[in-house]
Amino acid sequence: MSDQDSPASPTPQGPAAPPPRPSRPTFLAIFPSIMLPMFLAVVDQTIVATALPAIAASTGNVERASWVVVSYLIASTVAAPIYGKLGDSFGRRRLMFAALGVFIAASLLCALSTTIEMLTLARVLQGLGGGGLMTLSQALVGEAIPPRERARYQGYLAAVAVSANTFGPVAGGYLTQHFGWRSVFLINLPIGLLALLLVRSLEDRVPEKSDWQPDPAGLALFTVFVTATLLALEQAQRVDTAVLPAMGGLFAVGIVALGFLVRQENRAPSPLIPLALLRKPTIWRCDALAACHGGALVSLITFLPIYLQVVRGNSAADTGLLLVPLTIGIGVGSLVTGRLVSRTGLTTVFPVLGLILVTANLVVLALWIDSLSTTAIGWLLLWNGLFMGTVMGVVQVTVQTAAGPQRLGEAAASVQFSRSIGAAFGTAMVGAVLFSALSAKSPDAARLFAAMATHSGPPATALPGATGASIEAIAEAFRAAFLAVAAFTAAAFFFALAIPMRRI
Repeated sequence: MSDQDSPASPTPQGPAAPPPRPSRPTFLAIFPSIMLPMFLAVVDQTIVATALPAIAASTGNVERASWVVVSYLIASTVAAPIYGKLGDSFGRRRLMFAALGVFIAASLLCALSTTIEMLTLARVLQGLGGGGLMTLSQALVGEAIPPRERARYQGYLAAVAVSANTFGPVAGGYLTQHFGWRSVFLINLPIGLLALLLVRSLEDRVPEKSDWQPDPAGLALFTVFVTATLLALEQAQRVDTAVLPAMGGLFAVGIVALGFLVRQENRAPSPLIPLALLRKPTIWRCDALAACHGGALVSLITFLPIYLQVVRGNSAADTGLLLVPLTIGIGVGSLVTGRLVSRTGLTTVFPVLGLILVTANLVVLALWIDSLSTTAIGWLLLWNGLFMGTVMGVVQVTVQTAAGPQRLGEAAASVQFSRSIGAAFGTAMVGAVLFSALSAKSPDAARLFAAMATHSGPPATALPGATGASIEAIAEAFRAAFLAVAAFTAAAFFFALAIPMRRI
């Protein structure tokens, strides 16, 4: 570990004693209080996605339904560094109360919305709360748990996130079908109130003195940068020449805003974006690793179900079940990795080895998925998930250790922000590869795929106009898309290999 990456600490007088292992009462006092807010933030993204068709039908704005998702993503991404900075300055427990209050109030407003515009504004407010729940949960682990034990807790949190991702679509479908789409927001109220009660048990650690000063210019420029970039990436997924001017304009606005943001944050007394922290090799490489991992995981979860439904003809229920081994694997891999890091102190060796196997696994999936049985795909996804689970817990504990105890919130926020941008960028890039490959192979294949994607159910061979050449073109396009996902995990491997801090 280089000196540049080492957190400031007093010179030890002798051999450092190993940190005390948190007792079970400590675990029960801390973990539920952190787990439930994170569960709320993660499940809200997946549970709402299932309700989108019903929301579009109810409001009569099918073309604007994506705003419900994009608005939350933008707001939560912008909120992450704000909560990170304020939590470091004023205490994370009180900020968690504020984030939960905003999230609960916004959930009620979402349920009461009568138009897509009202719902979008309410989702912006909800994202401002949800971004804080994610960042503060991660930082509270670093605040309450010794460094070696953090990896074990990060594994628990990863398992919670995976459980929420699995639970969300199932719960969203059930609630929407039996109680209407508003129920997916109303369910947040009792869970959020329970979370408020649990957070009361956390110790209120407030810095003795805070030199924080507002950075409104930095906040405005950061908001413009994130909004323009995410909207441009959303446009890029369409791969339509008609959207190129708007996409190019949004990217240009994002780049200009980023340039001014860097200039502002270098001059601000209390910068919103901690550039000095991000310049540390350990931290920026960990953030890049998180971005690549997020891009690979989210794009795989996005496009694999499309392949299974429109090419192989799997039902939506069967597709959901087939993704369960992937999510279970990630949860188990995270838990095992956390325990190994706690016992050995080693960190980067686990994602380095894991990402080698993940990349090889994705290449196998890309080249031979057409000839694999459904059972074989399930086992392959389980194996893939186990090794994808070696990454995020290690990233969080490494970044928090490198940042030091005074900047835990900023460190956790940098990982959350990087992962969000990486997920959006990865999904856009894989979508661009898929549709570009389709258009290059055959215009008929592109039209056939559009018909399949908008009318789920029958496989390609059951639709009018399907030919052997068009079906093969669609299959080849998906092979290219899955190879693009493998490219993200390969890039993540090189970032993991280059992280200077290799043990804690």
